[in-house]
Amino acid sequence: MLSILAPAAHKARLPENEIDPLYKRLRWQIFIGIFFGYAAYYLVRKNFALAIPYLTDGEHGYDYSKGQMGLVLSAISLAYGVSKFVSGLISDRSNPRVFLPLGLILSASVMIFMGFVDWSTSSVLVMFVLLFICGWFQGMGWPPSGRTMVHWWSQKERGRIVSVWNTAHNVGGGLPPLLFLLGMAWFHDWRSAFYMPAFLAIVVAVIAYILMRDTPQSVGLPPIEEYKNDYPPDYSAKDEQELTAKEIFNKYILPNKLLWYIAFANVFVYLLRYGVLDWSPTYLKEVKHFTLDKSSWAYFLYEYAGIPGTLLAGWMSDKVFRGNRGATGVFFMGLVTVATAIFWMAPADKPGVSMACMIVIGFLIYGPVMLIGLHALELVSKKAAGSAAGFTGLFGYLGGSVAASAVVGFTVDHFGWNGGFTILIGGGVAAVLLLILTMISEKKHKQELELVDAK
Repeated sequence: MLSILAPAAHKARLPENEIDPLYKRLRWQIFIGIFFGYAAYYLVRKNFALAIPYLTDGEHGYDYSKGQMGLVLSAISLAYGVSKFVSGLISDRSNPRVFLPLGLILSASVMIFMGFVDWSTSSVLVMFVLLFICGWFQGMGWPPSGRTMVHWWSQKERGRIVSVWNTAHNVGGGLPPLLFLLGMAWFHDWRSAFYMPAFLAIVVAVIAYILMRDTPQSVGLPPIEEYKNDYPPDYSAKDEQELTAKEIFNKYILPNKLLWYIAFANVFVYLLRYGVLDWSPTYLKEVKHFTLDKSSWAYFLYEYAGIPGTLLAGWMSDKVFRGNRGATGVFFMGLVTVATAIFWMAPADKPGVSMACMIVIGFLIYGPVMLIGLHALELVSKKAAGSAAGFTGLFGYLGGSVAASAVVGFTVDHFGWNGGFTILIGGGVAAVLLLILTMISEKKHKQELELVDAK
C-alpha cells in the first residue's frame, strides 16, 4: 500500500520551450481533477442525513430517535476529523493522484453496502461503525488537494484558486438530494439516498486519477516558485525537500499560535455549517411541513448558494480586506448568525421565508470555511500544507461537526428545536469572537516581524 501511495519520482528537466505550454495545460487539467474529485467526496459524506426522516418516522420499519441518529451522524465526523489530520501527514509524503481517488472509491463502497444490505441499518451500533469507516476514508480528500494546489499555484495566485476550488464542497454537496429524488422516481427506494450518489462518486474517482499528477518536478517541470518567479520569504532549495511527520508537526504545527486560533474558530464554524445541513431535512419536514421535494430543493439551494458566496468571500478577502482572512470571516459569520436566527423564528405558514433563509445561510457560511482552510495553507511551508489543513479539520470535525450531529440531536430530543437553534446561534457568536482574536494576534505578529526586519 505504501509503495502505491509513494510520491512520483522527479523526472529530468524538460527543454525550456516545452515548459510553459505543458505547465499551462497541466494546471487546467489538474485543477479539473482535484475540483471534481473533491466534489465527489461530498456525494457520499452527508447523504445519510437524507435517510434520517425514513429511519425516525416509524413508517418504514424503523423508529430511531433524533438523539440516536445524531450519534450515528457523529461517527462520520469523528472519523473524518482524525483521518483528515492523519491523512494530512501521510499525504504530504504521498502521490495525490493515487491518494485522492483511492479514498473516494473506498468511502463510496461503504455507501453502496448500506444501500443494498438491510442489515446495515439494523442497529445504532452497526450504522455508527459503517459511517465511522466511511468517515475515515473521507479524510483522504482535502489533504492531497491542498498539497496539489500549493505545488502547482504560486502564493500570489493561490487565494483565487483556493476560493474557486472550495466551491467543490457545494457542487458535490448539493447533488445528493437530487440524485435521491431521481432514485425515488426510478426505484421507489429510500435507500437510493445511499447508492445513487455512491455510483457517481466511483465514476468521478476514475476520471480524477486520469487527470491528476503529482508535483511539477514529477513531469519534468521546475517548481512553481521558479516558473512564476514568485518566491515566499526565506525560500530556498530546502523548501522542495520532503519532510518527515515529526518535522512537520514540531516545526510548523505545534508552535504555530495562529494556526491554533483558527483551528478553534473552525469548531464553531463547522457547528453552524453542519447543524443546519444535517438537520434541515428533518426540521423542515417536522416544523415547517415541507414535502420531500421541497426539503430536497432547499438542501440543494443551501449548497449551491455557497458557490457565489465563497467566490465573493475570496474576492472580498483579497480586495476589500486586503488579505485579512480573519476580518472577512468576522463579516460573514456575523451575518450568517443573524440569518440562522431568522430561519429559526420564521413562521411555518411562510415557507418562502424558510427557503430564502436556507439560501442566505448557504451563501454566507462557506466563505469562512474556505478562508480558514486558505489561512492554514498560508501559515506553513508548502511541504506541510496537507498537515495544516488536516489540523484545522481535526478541530472542525471532532468539535464542530460532532456537536452539530450528536449534541444538537440529543438537545432537540430533550429541549425541542428551540434548544437546538440556541446552540447553533451560540456557536456563531463564538466563531465571531475567536476570529476577532485571530485578527488581533495576527496584527501583532506582523508588527513584530516588521520590527525584526527593520533591525
